[in-house]
Amino acid sequence: QVQLVESGGGLVQAGGSLRLSCAASGLSFSPYVMGWFRQAPGKEREFVAAISWSGDRTYYADSVQGRFTISRDNAKNTVYVQMNSLNPGDTAVYYCAASNTIEVFTTTSRYDYWGQGTQVTVSS
Repeated sequence: QVQLVESGGGLVQAGGSLRLSCAASGLSFSPYVMGWFRQAPGKEREFVAAISWSGDRTYYADSVQGRFTISRDNAKNTVYVQMNSLNPGDTAVYYCAASNTIEVFTTTSRYDYWGQGTQVTVSS
């Protein structure tokens, strides 16, 4: 059974930082593209960042470019996102997802497995 478990969310003041982790089990981690998405109340789930299986390609939403950094450790079956300069607009539930594809996609429909999410709240 595939499981993706996010951790590291919480409450932070504007300008602060958080590092989210996502531990994967039940799948052969390294071939999967990994992504982070988020969903704010009343809004659709949106793409945040994604990373290729080898880690040599990364993609970011315009809204987080330059502030967030995605990385992965295939030996630990874990993907991370370092989030800096957080602002209240980043408040959302953050989900990690795994995509069994070679190409990196930014749409939710291309991801096969999802975690339960972790709440990130940024206060002003």
